[in-house]
Amino acid sequence: MSVPILVTDGEQRAALAVVRSLGRAGHAVFVCSTRRRSLAGASRYCSGEELVPDALGDEGDYIAAVKRLVGKWGIGLVLPVSEASLLALLPARAQLDGVRIPFPSADLFQRICNKAFVLSEARAAGIRVPDEHRLETPEDRANLATAALHFPLVLKPARSVSNGNNGRVKWPVTHVRDWSSLQVALDHLGRTAYPVLLQQRIVGPGIGVFLLVWQGEVVARFAHRRLREKPVSGGVSVLSQSIPPDDHLVALSHALLQRLGWEGVAMCEYKLAAATATPYLMEINARFWGSLQLAIDAGVDFPALLVSAALGQHPEPVRTYRIGLKSRWWWGDVDHLLARLRRSRDELALPPGAPGRWRAIADFLTSWGSARSDVLRLDDGMPFVRETLDWIRGR
Repeated sequence: MSVPILVTDGEQRAALAVVRSLGRAGHAVFVCSTRRRSLAGASRYCSGEELVPDALGDEGDYIAAVKRLVGKWGIGLVLPVSEASLLALLPARAQLDGVRIPFPSADLFQRICNKAFVLSEARAAGIRVPDEHRLETPEDRANLATAALHFPLVLKPARSVSNGNNGRVKWPVTHVRDWSSLQVALDHLGRTAYPVLLQQRIVGPGIGVFLLVWQGEVVARFAHRRLREKPVSGGVSVLSQSIPPDDHLVALSHALLQRLGWEGVAMCEYKLAAATATPYLMEINARFWGSLQLAIDAGVDFPALLVSAALGQHPEPVRTYRIGLKSRWWWGDVDHLLARLRRSRDELALPPGAPGRWRAIADFLTSWGSARSDVLRLDDGMPFVRETLDWIRGR
């Protein structure tokens, strides 16, 4: 059984991985994006591509554009990729004439996007989380002088995407090393960024536990370790490696998702403290993730499995996959290297023990033949061409 599928946010690597997966599975896949020529839209598996307004902007215009494409292409299932697209489309299900969106309710998605709520639930479920100090409003800054703050800290708005005066606003994560840099970072936050978390910085590798949960069952599981990230101090992975699933972490992650009532794909992001090897939950990304292609290459085809489950086909659970496989986002890794060469350790907020510049160059070069590109594929080369042109134009 196949249906025409619309994938949003075609400019993202996750969207490209979804398009390739579902195209190979025999579905007709269409793409919409804020760019006229997007990364996923360049794939040979894309049946059609169109420009839509930014979901962060006028939500009504975005929903209307998606609704028009649903009618134009006879779409039976929509896969929103970004948090902004999910926040816009999940409440608009009724406007899309019964089209399947294989995610839970809008209210549940909004709750799981709230880091403060998720970490509170995780703590109650017995999962280790970083120590934190919470600012509910900008006025709470007045109490910081008497708070027991231990630098360095990570400054995180509880919601990565919040409602602003002119649409939604996306907020970054900021590393602060002292009182002065904390004040500067807070000065750059608008009122809609609150509540804000001042979080203990956990130094150590990032571990992702990826699950597809459907009707209470774990249909698929996968785990990877982040080897390099962009930004350098912590962000999306530019080089990652598949690792054996830690059964205890998988069980904890599944239990937390059940506690939250979640169904669908999710990434539970942990930091493994270097000194103690203790895993700390950072957040849950309840959507497709940037390094999705690594899981697919390793044998866990999350997009195809999710669509199959949503269509009532009861896919066979996936329990094993290839271990030690590496995936590299080439231009992201180049940006990582350029940042290491151009900026100081303090500017990059590097943790203690981070390798120096010469080691960064050596690591970049030795990754040349050991990792598979998540964008460049010989049988589907145009996305890499399009991404390369965009990268050059952005210099």
